[in-house]
Amino acid sequence: MRRRWSNWGRSAQAEFAAVARPRDEDALAATIRSAARAGQRVRALGAGHSFTPAAVTDGVSVRLDHVTGLWAVDEDAGLVTVGAGTRLRDLPGLLRPYGLAMENLGDIDVQTIAGAISTGTHGTGSAFTGIAGQVRGLRIALADGTLVDCSPQLRRDLFEAARLGLGAFGVLVSVTLQCVPAFQLAAHEHAVPLDGVLEGYAELVRSEDHLDLYWFPHTRTALVKANRREASPGAAQPLGAWRAWWEDEFVSNGLLALVSEIGAAAPSAVPVLNRIAAATVAERRYTGDSHAVFTAPRRVRFREMEYAIPLAALPDAVREIRRTIDARGWRISWPLEIRTAAADDVWLSTAYERDSAYVAVHRYVRDPFVAYFREVEEVLLAFGGRPHWGKLHTQSVGELSARYPRLDDARRVRREVDPAGTFANRYVDRVLGSVTSA
Repeated sequence: MRRRWSNWGRSAQAEFAAVARPRDEDALAATIRSAARAGQRVRALGAGHSFTPAAVTDGVSVRLDHVTGLWAVDEDAGLVTVGAGTRLRDLPGLLRPYGLAMENLGDIDVQTIAGAISTGTHGTGSAFTGIAGQVRGLRIALADGTLVDCSPQLRRDLFEAARLGLGAFGVLVSVTLQCVPAFQLAAHEHAVPLDGVLEGYAELVRSEDHLDLYWFPHTRTALVKANRREASPGAAQPLGAWRAWWEDEFVSNGLLALVSEIGAAAPSAVPVLNRIAAATVAERRYTGDSHAVFTAPRRVRFREMEYAIPLAALPDAVREIRRTIDARGWRISWPLEIRTAAADDVWLSTAYERDSAYVAVHRYVRDPFVAYFREVEEVLLAFGGRPHWGKLHTQSVGELSARYPRLDDARRVRREVDPAGTFANRYVDRVLGSVTSA
């Protein structure tokens, strides 16, 4: 009996021939060999938080629910190996006894570590890379069921391709991460004029360790979320329990859901609703353990597109998006989010060899998104944009080869390790090309 599935953002659906939950790496290898003999394709599925159909297959869907937990720790080097199915939200508890933490995280933590690195999940901070840039080793099950280790010192090309590889090179079994001593963040959240932020963007980015900006269309206001790493951490000073619940749960989730429903039913009300929301943003200051400050609950479903552009291009890109929204007369209830990342050496990273700014656009799950996303995409492409692999975009391998300098190297490795396309699906073949027709 086929199993139906939909991702979190309701932007991808599948009917799996079978679902496998291997208990260990040997069972995983056996599952892959069995599927290959039967001519079935295999795709690993994590939390389903990618907006693209990266996890879709009509073959065997592999869930790594049992391939989790802490496998090894080198406290002196800060190296930690975890099962590939480990959720990001579980990492702080695993690392805490060793006085370690992830160097940087995004604001959602429900993903598996394998899914997060395979799609290019990142946080923000101009001196820090995405999560794949923190990877120092992988154990991976290949298309013939072989279990191999790879790192910068061992099978380097496979390592470089697979640490951000959309699951196209095999099923990840374990991930070795470079962690850092545990630290706290001092958060400052406040509203400022958008034009002032854009004019002083370069200086603002340099002045903060982790900078996150939100702009609600139809307003002149940006929400700044700035997190500074504490050199001498002391006792945490979190928000009071009541205020945290009110602002992070009631306002940011409950009230957002209500306003989104109103906007979906009556789009003409959106500009007024956005201006009210911008006017009521409260200034907040608090400190806490890094993971608690980096992440926040996201309970209202939405769809998202995100592009990385050169850092210096960000102000002009946002201005052009604002002009486009105004010219088209769209009513956009959800914000643009703006983040940064340091250049890295991950082959398929959106920040490969380029200090980057990220521009993400969102739409409530019941709102139409295609026209808005496509026009914003054209704006960001004109600024040298690279699409996030796990978020909606229209690009295919022909266009992407010109934007990702090492894409052809990744395609070569894929042909070597999966010549029959066992780990392929339509999305992977669209963005990486088909191995069987290469």
